[in-house]
This record gives sequence, C-alpha cells and structure tokens, in this order.
Amino acid sequence: MKSVIFAAAVASAAAFAPAKVAQSSTTALNADLSKELGAQAPLGFFDPLGLVADGDKDNFDRLRWVELKHGRIAMLGVVGYLVTYAGVRFPGAEDIPSGFAALDNLPGMVWAQMIATWTMMEAANQDQYAGPWGTNQNALGESPAEFKGDFRNGFIDFGWDKLSDDQKMRKRAIELNQGRAAQMGILGLMVHEKLGNVDQLLPPHF
Repeated sequence: MKSVIFAAAVASAAAFAPAKVAQSSTTALNADLSKELGAQAPLGFFDPLGLVADGDKDNFDRLRWVELKHGRIAMLGVVGYLVTYAGVRFPGAEDIPSGFAALDNLPGMVWAQMIATWTMMEAANQDQYAGPWGTNQNALGESPAEFKGDFRNGFIDFGWDKLSDDQKMRKRAIELNQGRAAQMGILGLMVHEKLGNVDQLLPPHF
C-alpha cells in the first residue's frame, strides 16, 4: 500500500508539467513539454524531481500514462472508501468493517476473488490492439487509440469521435485533474484513518 501511494505521488509530481526554459528543438530527447496536457495553472510545468528534465517525449508520455492510471485507480478508491464507510455492503459482507480494518477480516476466498477480478480488469483495460501489456502479439491491426489510456478499442465511444480537438483536450484535462485530486483524496483518507480522526471528516454513516 505504501509503495502504491509513493508511486502515485511521484507520477503525479512528474506529470504536472517546473517552468523550465522552453527548448527550441522538438526532437524526442529535447521536446518542449511545457505545452503538454497537464501543464496548466496554477503550477504550469511542474517537475520538482527532474524526471523529464531531458525533454524525453517518450518518457514523458509513459509517466503521463502512469499518472493517468494511478488517477483512475484513486478515483475508484475514493468512491469505494466512501461507499463502504457509509455502510453499503454486498450480501454476506455485512460484518466486514470499512477502511484498513477490512484487510484483517476478509476471508481467503474473498481475497482470491478480488485478485481474480483485478487480473481481469488489468487484462481488459488496455489497448487490445497492442496485445497483452503492449507485447503486440496479436493480428488486430493498427491501434485506433488516440493517446495512452484510450481503451475504447473501437467499441465504446460515448460521442468522443464527434468532439473537436479542443473539446477532447479539455475532457482529457478534466480526467487528469480529477485523478490528481483523487490521489490526494485517498491519501488523505488513509492518513486520517491511521491518525484515528477520519470520523471528523466523514461522520459515521454520513
């Protein structure tokens, strides 16, 4: 759990995009990343650890995807924490507490079901045209994905293709910011639970 939190924080810090001097060259190793998605007010291009100081666009895209994925997981984590804290349970799990206490009270079979579910979600939520985990071992052809994290796979659209380029960038920025907020949110909830005062933030069965 601690490693997940640390990885989320590092990825988020790297992809916020420190306002360094814009580079005149746009090669893969000297790209101007200050104009990339996520480099926005109030911090602008924020890279305090210097993870993309060399302007490596491929590395930046990889870290941006890591941030996006951590953000999506964190959004699910916040929702799950709030729902279970409010007392909502699946049938048969009424006696399972919420938060960290649940870890010590889950039966082994439930752990097995969760691991199987995580595995299926990880396998399904990726670019299927690139093969499992980017190995490119299938014959589906060229991927229709517009960016790393675009997992529509030619199936789900929700009107995305009808949006203009500016609208698409706005939607992607919204998701990125929601994910950043969720990473801070789930971290805050976990810290306050360990401090023993999460009930001051979330009254019982709010």
